[in-house]
Amino acid sequence: MPPPEIRIMAEPSRTDPGVCKFTVDRYVYEGGPFLFREAAASRGSALVDALFGLTGVVAVIVHNHIVTVTMKDGDWGTLAKQVGGAIRSTLQAGGPTLSPEAVKALGPSDADVALREKVEQFIQDEINPSVAAHGGYIQVIDVKDGNLYIAMGGGCQGCGAADVTLKQGVERMLKDNIPEVKQVLDTTDHAQGANPYYAPSK
Repeated sequence: MPPPEIRIMAEPSRTDPGVCKFTVDRYVYEGGPFLFREAAASRGSALVDALFGLTGVVAVIVHNHIVTVTMKDGDWGTLAKQVGGAIRSTLQAGGPTLSPEAVKALGPSDADVALREKVEQFIQDEINPSVAAHGGYIQVIDVKDGNLYIAMGGGCQGCGAADVTLKQGVERMLKDNIPEVKQVLDTTDHAQGANPYYAPSK
């Protein structure tokens, strides 16, 4: 019996045309998020090597079953198919998608640990009380190199306005009050929310 087909959903960002999130129907790597800004950081990671081998790819984030890719130039209509193919090929080949050396090297620094504590306190005191009025909440997943990775829950998961809420609300408030925050990245699987705004596809 052939193995089940690997299903991947591509979701281009509504606010940043250079970013696309790929949600896979199984773990790509359990844990993370792990941010790769250059191919050299892969340290032998099969998936990262495959993705940086595609023309235009300049950054890769791997977190559980989600792979977020940033391109410098190009068209997602073409590149998305190539990214999906690279993810499928790597998973079908078996073996670790990320090398232990890369995972260890991308661990949090003391500065990121301190920043996470500050951000979590701010979200708890200033952001979640407002978001809760709409039935949602924001959770910090990780902080790496000043970049904040969050997940949206409750009414925010699957909401069609989630991307706008993130960029125009959450990210702006955090940057205004905590200048150390460089970027806020959504790791939420919005397809699994109560009101998903994009339908699963191959």
